Amino acid sequence: MQRQLLIGGEHVDAVGGKQTTDIDPFTGDLVATISAAGPEDARRAVEAAAAAFDNWAETSPSERRKLFIRAADLLESRAGEAASLMTAETGAIGPWGYFNVQFGAEILREAAAMVTQPVGEVLPTSVPGGLSFAIRQPAGVVASLSPWNAPVILGIRAIAAPLAAGNTVVLKPTEHAPLSAGLFLADILTEAGFPPGTCNVVTTAPEDAPAVAEALISDPRVRRVSFTGSTKVGRSIGEVAARHLKPVVLELGGKNSVIVLDDADLDYAVSAIAFAAYMNSGQICMCADRVIAARSIAGELAARLAEKAAKLPAGDPRDPGTLIGPLISGSAAQRVADLVEEASSAGARVIAGGGKPDGAVYPASVLSGVTPDMRIEREEIFGPVCTLLAVKDDDEAVAAANATSYGLTAGVLTEDIRRGWEVARKLHTGIVHVNDQSVDDEPQAPFGGIGDSGHGRFGGRAGMEAFSELRWVTLQRGHRPFPF
Repeated sequence: MQRQLLIGGEHVDAVGGKQTTDIDPFTGDLVATISAAGPEDARRAVEAAAAAFDNWAETSPSERRKLFIRAADLLESRAGEAASLMTAETGAIGPWGYFNVQFGAEILREAAAMVTQPVGEVLPTSVPGGLSFAIRQPAGVVASLSPWNAPVILGIRAIAAPLAAGNTVVLKPTEHAPLSAGLFLADILTEAGFPPGTCNVVTTAPEDAPAVAEALISDPRVRRVSFTGSTKVGRSIGEVAARHLKPVVLELGGKNSVIVLDDADLDYAVSAIAFAAYMNSGQICMCADRVIAARSIAGELAARLAEKAAKLPAGDPRDPGTLIGPLISGSAAQRVADLVEEASSAGARVIAGGGKPDGAVYPASVLSGVTPDMRIEREEIFGPVCTLLAVKDDDEAVAAANATSYGLTAGVLTEDIRRGWEVARKLHTGIVHVNDQSVDDEPQAPFGGIGDSGHGRFGGRAGMEAFSELRWVTLQRGHRPFPF
């Protein structure tokens, strides 16, 4: 398969004719040959988006809503294709691919709903005969950079709210999933009837990605920036955006905890933690790296969780029985293995999993006896590993959960909702779920974190506000007096 850039509704080669390869992380096979954009291609895409902006911004809300609903239906109708692409590009197991499609379609439907939501308010004014309004208008061209770990969900999220708000978009998908995070999604929008230039896609080779991102952000026609990915890269994106005074929404990494209080149902806790720690091989920004449990139940919880983890089959993502597929690359799996080995050498106990990776595959693993000074307790793991820390009481659990520079999400497991609420409100995270685990999202909810997990919010009205300009407009009925 060969794919080109999408600029102004046309499939075109990169200016220099450069191409890059899209590789299956499990088999090592070639998935596709992709055009590799450079900075000049980025500027061409911004030019096409800018040319399409006025007409798209003036398109009626009812027409925009129809397009989003049509795109949602089309995405669902091509679910098998999308899931297969995700498996080929990222090693995703089938259920994760189909969930991406279902949730991506819901994001599109939420965008359709938000198109016709209130976009302003009448303000009080002390000026006689005056009317005062706060109104939201499209910002302009949005540069959106999407990741590989939930490519359909996060690719759709990168474009849906900006387009719903009346902006046009240049999407730069990750080099690890240029199809499922970018070109495939643009195909859906094109088939749905979105006008040429409203969504443009520039794919890159890894070595050119920083230069292309900087070209997009620095272009004066780009008025908003959206990035989902690692904290390291997000910090660079934020720095470039700040130099050019561009508002940016950053959804970055997490060092997420599931807190298990001493009254929790342990069977429920084990199932919740396993889902939070191992879904998509732990490669979700909301995944639970840390389990923080009351000391009175920590031993029993560790034993049950280890038993559960040991039974989770890992391997070929195309095998329907596989629950733990490959990580995005062999080097990613080796990094996770190194974190586990380093902790083990420092005194932690590997009570499930561990060992050397099998190519890009690493087994579901549990570590106990971890200490705060271990690197595995400080860094985002982004693999199928969780650590278990025993604490004496609720206050110590909160302190342990907050002892990180990240602040994305958390779960609090307890049978006492009031107690759970007290713990939840003390946590320094943008998201928290009481009597649930850390991995959850809904398209209408404000999604995002604090600290090293980023800033700004996606989802619902928060997403529409992030990608629009708030203006103050007044109308004067008649002539007002002036002092001179």
